[in-house]
Amino acid sequence: MNTVTVADEAAIQYAADLLRQGNLVAFPTETVYGLGADALNPSAVKRIFAAKGRPTNHPLIVHIASAHLLSDWAINVPDEAYQLAAQFWPGPLAMIVNKRSHIPNEVTGGQDTVGLRVPNHPIALKLLHTFGGGIAAPSANRFCRISPTQAQHVAEELGRAVELILDGGA
Repeated sequence: MNTVTVADEAAIQYAADLLRQGNLVAFPTETVYGLGADALNPSAVKRIFAAKGRPTNHPLIVHIASAHLLSDWAINVPDEAYQLAAQFWPGPLAMIVNKRSHIPNEVTGGQDTVGLRVPNHPIALKLLHTFGGGIAAPSANRFCRISPTQAQHVAEELGRAVELILDGGA
């Protein structure tokens, strides 16, 4: 059963704990609300696809806490990617890079690349730092539906599929 809660320190800690347990958590980014799962937990990632009704061959973007983590998730990163990260992260820029071998195929749709971004929203960044890992997080809506810009939209769209919704306003 999902709970919409104000994203204070306790709620963010609880959300990080839920992610560690393989649950889904919705959270705000600077663009829309994302439906997050531990990017290194294949079972949790599969729950995203089930909740959204999304084809499993459609890769997910992994949100990371800092541009300094780019090399933890990617190999053979070109200098231009670091330059773009320095200029545009945090922000709504996602980069497609060659993935490291520890990233599950469930995240990448079986591809050798992964999409990475550092969101520019204080709640998303706090959650990422508290969680301490990457969060696979497409928009928190059913596949091919309008992306949610409010916590209540997520609750209405995904119902009980998400364990916790961090409310960060519109």
